[in-house]
Amino acid sequence: MSAIVKLADNSSVYEVAKVSPLSIATQLSKKFANQVYLKREDDQIIHSFKLRGAYQKMSSMSDEQKAKGVIASSAGNHAQGVALGASKLSIKATIVMPTSTPQIKVRAVQELGAEVILFGDVYDDAFVHAKKLVSEKDLCFISPYDDFEVIAGQATVAKEILAQLDQIDYVFSPIGGGGLISGMASYIKHYAPHIKVIGVEPIDSPTLFKALEANERVVLDDVGRFADGVAVKQIGELPFEIAKECVDDVILVSNDEMCAAIKDIYEDVRSISEPAGALATAGVKKYILEHGLKNKNIVSIVSGSNVNFDRLRYIAERADLGEVNEAIVAVTIPEEPGSFLRFCELLDNNAVTEFNYRYSAKKDAHIFVGVKLTKGESEKQALIARLSNSFEVFDMSDNSMAITHIRYMVGGHANAENEVIYRFEFPERPGALLSFLKKVKTEWNISLFHYRNHGADYGRVLIGLQVEDIKELESKFDELGYYYKNETDNKAYQYFL
Repeated sequence: MSAIVKLADNSSVYEVAKVSPLSIATQLSKKFANQVYLKREDDQIIHSFKLRGAYQKMSSMSDEQKAKGVIASSAGNHAQGVALGASKLSIKATIVMPTSTPQIKVRAVQELGAEVILFGDVYDDAFVHAKKLVSEKDLCFISPYDDFEVIAGQATVAKEILAQLDQIDYVFSPIGGGGLISGMASYIKHYAPHIKVIGVEPIDSPTLFKALEANERVVLDDVGRFADGVAVKQIGELPFEIAKECVDDVILVSNDEMCAAIKDIYEDVRSISEPAGALATAGVKKYILEHGLKNKNIVSIVSGSNVNFDRLRYIAERADLGEVNEAIVAVTIPEEPGSFLRFCELLDNNAVTEFNYRYSAKKDAHIFVGVKLTKGESEKQALIARLSNSFEVFDMSDNSMAITHIRYMVGGHANAENEVIYRFEFPERPGALLSFLKKVKTEWNISLFHYRNHGADYGRVLIGLQVEDIKELESKFDELGYYYKNETDNKAYQYFL
């Protein structure tokens, strides 16, 4: 660790990087009764911290290595760092990126002069292909995180933080492969061991969390792609060894919590983070509430802001759910005059954000309602309790099928015989829907189909089929290799479709 600190203290990264601002998050600080600061790595020229480690590594290479050229695998930000550094040092660069990489990152890498090869669904697929090209073309591989020099370059973020703020209690860092947190933790524990270093990971990509739990590096079966900048199946070998000694805790957050954090950062500093960029801030909010922190000085790393514009619609849609600013409920009311009025009266002063209803000949009607909240979870529970005194109520705020599909589909029952409902998710890329349809082709009749995508990480499909032998059907689905779930018993389907 001392060698990492020495390299960071004498780093060449400032030939391309700048000392990023440390901004007070006024609204977050007030809301959570702590002083929350945002380390604005999104303010770098490539809108990410990744240029630090990439440049530190390439600037230390020999002339012979530089002449061969470099190759990297990346979901985007490391790619831009390598491309920028290679341009600065006149090195030829090739970047292998997953096919699901946001186009804004692909274009940025190409504009910096690097050759881009799109390969695989996630980072690990791109990594394997890049390693293959290393041996075939005799190139120098620039690791995004599992490299001593790269880690030392990322450690300069911590070097700046300690110089910018005298009193610090906690530093929160996002975790993907572990390069940033291991470099920062090494530096912080060397100069200020009293500061707690907290790592933050998505619930569906817990690389360090699972490794610490098992006391060894583990390979995750699959990883979420929403926070594509940290979509890694295994923590780096060197980062893991450092993290075991220097990282104090790891907290996991959901996609909705990341969306809420993106909104928080925007409201405080008018910058739109990418999901991985807001990961640490989502962790700050959750950690404060879980540990009852008060009047602490907390630094959160805003690690990047390379987000596709068309993903913002999805982020805005989910932010209120992540912040518990909206409740989604299904309510059963009598199919009789005056029922709707009684329901609205029970809402009291809560604003309705969405209301879906269709007449049914049955004695009961099911309505799908979104309700604006101003006081979070406690207000939601009070609302549900109030409605439950008169009606049957189901909270669907965490029901993925309801939020992603049903709210756009409410319209009545088809009464399709032997209908089963499945929800699919698959890596989104151009032509993804057509590819899905070709793979799912079957002798069973499709009775329902709904597809949604607007810049999200997955293509999302809800499909209904008329089938008697479910085991045979699911054996076909298993061959696809996509995530799927039988949703036939989901109340959202039963009530509204």
